[in-house]
Formats: sequence, C-alpha cells, structure tokens
Amino acid sequence: MAFSYRLLSRSKQLYGSQAILNQQLAFPVRYYAKEAAPDGFKGDEMLKDIFRDLKKQFDTAIGVFRKEKIIIDPEDPAAVSHYAKVMKTAREKAGLLSESQRIQYTIEEETKDIPDARTYFLQLQEIRIKRDLPDELGVEAMMMDALEKVEKEIKKPLMRNDKKGMALLMAEFDKINTKLGVRREDLPKYEEELELKIAKAQLEELKKDAVEAMETQRKREEFKNEEAVDVKSLDIRNFL
Repeated sequence: MAFSYRLLSRSKQLYGSQAILNQQLAFPVRYYAKEAAPDGFKGDEMLKDIFRDLKKQFDTAIGVFRKEKIIIDPEDPAAVSHYAKVMKTAREKAGLLSESQRIQYTIEEETKDIPDARTYFLQLQEIRIKRDLPDELGVEAMMMDALEKVEKEIKKPLMRNDKKGMALLMAEFDKINTKLGVRREDLPKYEEELELKIAKAQLEELKKDAVEAMETQRKREEFKNEEAVDVKSLDIRNFL
C-alpha cells in the first residue's frame, strides 16, 4: 500500500481537511425560518428537513470533488485557480452561497432594522471586523467623511429612507470610487479575486493539515523507515 495513503488514513488529522466542505455548507438556520412555521409543524420536523437539505448539499459537493484531482500547492497559481473553479462548481451544483453572497446576506440580515445611515455604516464596520476583512484603502474613513459632509449639508442625521439625502451620499461615494479606480462593472472581477484568495488560504490549510498528519505518524515505530512524501503528490479523492 502506498505510504501516503497508509500514513494519512491512520491519522485523525486528515478529517480536519474536510473542514473546507463544512465551510462551504455553513448556512444560517434562520434562512429556513424566514416565515413562521405552519400550525402543527413540529420543531423536530423542521430540523429533519434542514438536515436532509444539508446532507443533500454535502453529498452533491463531495460528488464534484471525487471527480477532480486537487493539487495541494498554494504557491502554484494554476493549482489555486483550478481549486477555485472546483469549489465554484461544487458550490453552484449544491446550491450554496459564494463568500460575497454570504457577506451580502449577513449585511441584509443585520442591518434591515437600522433606520439611520451612521448606525448602518458602523454595523458594516463591525461585520467587516468579525469576518476578518481588511480595509487596506481606508474606505470606511472616506465613507464616514462623506456622511459627515452630507449631514452637514442637510443639517440633520441622514436616514436611510431619505431618498434625496441618500442620493447625495451615493454621489459622494461615486467620487470615492472614481478616486480609488473602482468601477461597478468590475465587481465580478473583484469577486473572482476574492475567490482566488479564499482558495489559496484553504489550500494552505490543507497543506498544513497533511504535513502535520504525516509528521505525527512518522514518529510511530511502523513508519520510521518510510520516506517522506511530497504533499503535492497526494490525491484528496482517496480520503473523501
């Protein structure tokens, strides 16, 4: 039996690699409860439906991964790009949200009852921090400066249902986007860049898990004389 299979199949750390699929399947339970449950609809029945949906999504995603060879090399742009495409295919076939869609969903859910623009932007900042998203260009500060300018002009706090005031704010945001070279039509490109960053981070995690698993098992007497294996030679499909 190949050393790579023997080594990894004996280590529980391998299952940490499957966290990637678990991340893809993460979905707010409240999504299933946007409307009140019908009379007589028991909680356990709802949970069973949720479980069946999640299992179906999981099986669908696993099915995609079993057909594709993933090279665990986060430093190879081609490997990262291929992995991102496989993740996208698995996500689309399983009916899952992309990272940008998850962020949008979170924003909508956590800000839907906020009436004023200032509290809304502060909540956006909190969401960004919780999700560990960087603000490398200082966009938040620019947005707050724009809000200050508009509120000074209208001489009152800006409410989100104030169409004229919000139009003024959007005009200020357009100026910021122009300054930063951001165009609405480029949004798909930005989403693709985000997906590539996520793919690389997940490959790095996979590589780390595999290396730790092999190093741990090589300390066992039965593996002491085995040669080290290049992580890039591993085939994830053997461990799903």
